[in-house]
Amino acid sequence: MVTYKLIFWVAIAIILYTYIGYGILLMLLVRIKRIFKGNSNDFKEDFVPPVTFVVAAYNEENWIENKIQNCLDFDYPKDKIHFLFVTDGSNDRTPDLIRAYNYPDGVQWSCHHVDARSGKIAAVERIMAFIDTPITIYTDANTLVNKAAIKNIVRHYANEKVGAVAGEKRISMDEKESASAAGEGIYWKYESTLKKWDSELNTVVGAAGELFSIRTELFTPVRKDTVVEDFVMTLGIARSGYKVRYESQAYAVEHSSASVQEELKRKIRIAAGGIQALVRLRGLLNFFKYGMLSFQYISHRVLRWTLAPLSLLLVFIANIVLVWNDAGVFYKWTMILQIGFYLLALIGYILERQELKFKAFFVPYYFCVMNYAVYRGFFRYINGQQSVVWEKAKRADG
Repeated sequence: MVTYKLIFWVAIAIILYTYIGYGILLMLLVRIKRIFKGNSNDFKEDFVPPVTFVVAAYNEENWIENKIQNCLDFDYPKDKIHFLFVTDGSNDRTPDLIRAYNYPDGVQWSCHHVDARSGKIAAVERIMAFIDTPITIYTDANTLVNKAAIKNIVRHYANEKVGAVAGEKRISMDEKESASAAGEGIYWKYESTLKKWDSELNTVVGAAGELFSIRTELFTPVRKDTVVEDFVMTLGIARSGYKVRYESQAYAVEHSSASVQEELKRKIRIAAGGIQALVRLRGLLNFFKYGMLSFQYISHRVLRWTLAPLSLLLVFIANIVLVWNDAGVFYKWTMILQIGFYLLALIGYILERQELKFKAFFVPYYFCVMNYAVYRGFFRYINGQQSVVWEKAKRADG
């Protein structure tokens, strides 16, 4: 029984550290840093360099005009912004609507389109040759960005050590909140808190593609089959010795996935891309070379995509064996708690199918779906089935 007890407790430790412990440790480290170095910002509010705002759109004819208007509302000198729309592969009216839009005088814009659909990273690499501003900001067409976003992002670049700035992703939720919205919304609130602390301690470990920026001169092409290009691009900048800052006052809002099944598509793709990134960025596991960055990378990313999901399975199996061999009343209670948690997830699944909303059940359900997606993503990666060209998940806004 000693072996199974060891498996049980090691797995429990990995699970608790990955999903709770790292956040607590990170908070404590940040507070200690504030004691010794204070909480001063290293940016300048009056820093307004020219920027290129890149909008990636694929078949967004029902949304693109809202996105254009959202861009035109930015609180930033219009002579300092160039809006670049890239619509590779779109076979609806998206490129035509961009070109036909009635832009105010003085607005700088361009639309780049090719018929072939080669994936977002290929499109980004293609249009980088047309960018001559020191800062490039990327966003997706199906998000709305706050008016002060550009101003709040670029102020960080007054510090020459900053190579990229990650914006915040927010999920739009209403009274008809679904399991996907509840789970996704809570996940991103927690994730945003971790990114804020990661940034304050040292650097953000990867950015979300909904809104992030880089110092243009630091752009380095990544392999054409890269799935999570935003993560790889910004982590590559951090690996080069630059800081990736987090800016919570620059945020992109998007609707949740239309259902957990739709969200599962996205999670499986991200998980497959995450495993791909871990393999290609394995050098970052070297603590002796990368120090604090390695610690953050392993704690915040590697464990979530590898040992934590595996530990959930191992702790359940080990617990069954321990109860079967009457290892003690404690293990009976942990078995009851585990079964109870998964029953809550099952109830969440049933309620979501019936379109009933009870957040207490949706959170366990979303947690299970998220970890199930890692297994699916892993097998998709090792079978070489993940493509950079993928079907978009349907959003709750239709």
